[in-house]
Amino acid sequence: MKDLLRRKTSLTEEIETALNEQIKREAHSSAVYLAMGSWCDQHGFENSANFFYRQSSEERGHMMKIFKYILDVGGNAVSPEVTGIQQDYDSFRAVFEQTLEQEIAITQSINRIVGKCYQMQDFTTATFLQWFLEEQIEEEYIARRALELFDTIGEEGVGRYMIDKQIPKISYDKNETGE
Repeated sequence: MKDLLRRKTSLTEEIETALNEQIKREAHSSAVYLAMGSWCDQHGFENSANFFYRQSSEERGHMMKIFKYILDVGGNAVSPEVTGIQQDYDSFRAVFEQTLEQEIAITQSINRIVGKCYQMQDFTTATFLQWFLEEQIEEEYIARRALELFDTIGEEGVGRYMIDKQIPKISYDKNETGE
């Protein structure tokens, strides 16, 4: 009986595959942010390290949210294998440049899945993914604001120290934008 229940799903194979690929991307992001946190810790950027540790945990949460969704609608969620994580960075700024690139790639990936959902008239999954699209606005905003600190403060002298002090203060509040 249990096998019959698992074979009955509203997900098409293509959407299920795309969601499992997104699970892997989220797991990869979690591991990347963990490595970035380690790099920052090793180089004395304690606030940034803690920022990346929180980001790592958040990305794992995103992964689990998709994983659970697939199971809840009767699909087959696949536990991802994560390899090839960069452990070293050329500079403090390079860590945050990679962060923005990572977030943009995730946004593009989710957009592609939502596009497939509309093509296949899977409005349930498209609606589920709306939360992720809104989350990506915040993720990209924070990455951009962090990079702006490098341009505004500069890295000379105590610049990197000051940037590290400002990282925990970056936030995205919809209320500040008038919504």
